[in-house]
Amino acid sequence: MDITTLIGILAGLGALIGGFLWEGGQVTGLFQKTAALIVFGGTFAAVIISFTAARLKTVPHALQFAFSRHTADMNQLVEDVVDMATTARRSGVLALERKSQNHPDPFLREGIQMVVDGTDPEVVKQILEMDINAVEQKHEGYAKIFEAAGGYAPTMGIIGTVMGLIHVLGNLSTPTDLGPSIAIAFTATLYGVASANIIFLPIASKIKSRSADEIQNMESLLHGILSIQNGDHPLIVRKKLGSFVSMEVQPMPLFKGDFDEKNI
Repeated sequence: MDITTLIGILAGLGALIGGFLWEGGQVTGLFQKTAALIVFGGTFAAVIISFTAARLKTVPHALQFAFSRHTADMNQLVEDVVDMATTARRSGVLALERKSQNHPDPFLREGIQMVVDGTDPEVVKQILEMDINAVEQKHEGYAKIFEAAGGYAPTMGIIGTVMGLIHVLGNLSTPTDLGPSIAIAFTATLYGVASANIIFLPIASKIKSRSADEIQNMESLLHGILSIQNGDHPLIVRKKLGSFVSMEVQPMPLFKGDFDEKNI
């Protein structure tokens, strides 16, 4: 599990509640069943209306994608591709069949298998780009659900507040209860705005961020696969893949002695 996502949500809620208590508020004043029902029930209903059943079934996968730890080690993938390039230069692409079958990354495995099968480079590129687009579209679908919830929640909060004020203004016979009743009414706005900006929209942003990283990795592997098929020198392959790796995880610097041309 990616603990940073959970820490961020808890820190945001803690900051709001802590600030409220710091000013002398009571925790019980923040919990209103009616406001919660209107805001979260209304948001849930609006999201259901907005998306198909098939899209809504992806919510658990979207949450898993947002909260799970990203396990792909791009440095290791670069080394694997460079090793495959070395093998292909030394023994031919057919020698990569066993390496591709045993590799844990499905995208790299599929691409190398097509190279081994002698698929035309343009076809390989086209198929792998279609895979990348499919993954990008899937992740975009994940994010849109939470973006929609983040858009509906504040509106539902305003609706809850207006409903509460209607109730308050309809019972002006007891002026002493006017202040507390208004405060309770505005709790719905708090629920809507807070849930949108601490939960729904940040989760959508996290999904987009993870998606961008995964797409970048896939594009890097695509260039590596095409380089192997083209018969590029392993140093060239490493250089191409290194341009896709962020500065924090750059591969080790290249040295002239990394590869011996006589052995490749």
